[in-house]
Amino acid sequence: MLRTIDLRSSHSASVLPAHSPVSDGKTEAVVRDILRKVEAEGDEALRFYARKFDGVTLKSISVPEKEIFGALAGADAEFVKILRSSARNIRAFHQHQVRSSWSIPGGKGSTLRQRIQPVQRAGVYVPGGKAAYPSTVLMNVIPAQVAGVDEICLVSPPDKRGKVHRDVLAAAAVLGIRKIFCVGGAQAIAALAFGTRTIPRVDVIVGPGNVFVAAAKRMVFGLVGIDAVAGPSEIVILADKTANPDFLAADMLAQSEHDESASSILVTPSSRLIADVEKCLAKYLRTLPRAEMIKKALRRNGKAYRVKDLAQGVELVNRIAPEHLEIVTAGDESILRQIRNAGSIFLGEYSPVVVGDYFAGPNHVLPTNGTARFASPLSVETFVKRSSVVKFSRAMMKSVSEPVARFAEHEGLTAHALSARLREREDA
Repeated sequence: MLRTIDLRSSHSASVLPAHSPVSDGKTEAVVRDILRKVEAEGDEALRFYARKFDGVTLKSISVPEKEIFGALAGADAEFVKILRSSARNIRAFHQHQVRSSWSIPGGKGSTLRQRIQPVQRAGVYVPGGKAAYPSTVLMNVIPAQVAGVDEICLVSPPDKRGKVHRDVLAAAAVLGIRKIFCVGGAQAIAALAFGTRTIPRVDVIVGPGNVFVAAAKRMVFGLVGIDAVAGPSEIVILADKTANPDFLAADMLAQSEHDESASSILVTPSSRLIADVEKCLAKYLRTLPRAEMIKKALRRNGKAYRVKDLAQGVELVNRIAPEHLEIVTAGDESILRQIRNAGSIFLGEYSPVVVGDYFAGPNHVLPTNGTARFASPLSVETFVKRSSVVKFSRAMMKSVSEPVARFAEHEGLTAHALSARLREREDA
């Protein structure tokens, strides 16, 4: 089932898995039309696309508060308890990401500062329709709340009844979110970016979605901020002969359960481990309701790389820059110190990705498609902006005006030089 690639006599760079394109020209053309229509027609366009794409007539784009908190009251009590526990863990982790403004003396009575402030309004996209993802609500909303965002607007596609899924509403209610809108797809991103009569314009848009949502986020970037343009989900497991093949197989199956484009990769020096994982995959697939889809994902993007040693394995991991990385080796802390590129890292056989998906606390919105080379998980910093503040005293400005003016003249900017030299005058 897994495509096995022997790298023991090869250089890892030559066999990197291909990254999936986020969208194609046809998708972008469709999304461009949607953006234009929503910008021009607002709520009417949203109702039009709900009929066209979701097959429902929206009675109301905005979800009434009674419905939001009614979903919480009617939810399974044990599930609500789990939601609250998970939310506490996520909040506690993200509170450590909060940074403060700072100020340093610049000499002669001057100061240099950096102000850190939250954006005023954030938009959170939560996939829906066929399935519910309350974990997406927690992971995207809580960092914004910790950052101090004034207003959080949540959008999620309607189900066949024209409603936002009750589990999404329950998770939002746990967090106290009241502005929820029953709209999905690229049209929801457009509404958040441009604003409509019902949906306010936001400053930052976060949250996962399909290729149309991803394309829309990319197209509105610049008008608003975004978290990232997400590609298919992925896991790389770097393991040695000490690893439990049942655990590894289960983690690869869990990753492949996302969709048919999900990628599951095993990297190991042990041929025995590859064979054992293959057997375990076949064993557990017989018990899983979504087995057919998982098989398609594994056949398309399931790989096992046999490396000559863990050093070559580390090199391959750093080149792949995976969204999720599990390190299951005898010396996992030593291996961790060599990892440069990964979105979220899970150490040891009792730290599966699934615990990060729902409960541990770190964010599960992660860089995909190799972007972990330069990008980071969703965090409090996604929702804040920094401003520099310069306050020079008269004495300080006089002391630097001439070198500043000469620097400007060196670049041919004489008005800049004038601006600096005027401050030299005693009567300025």
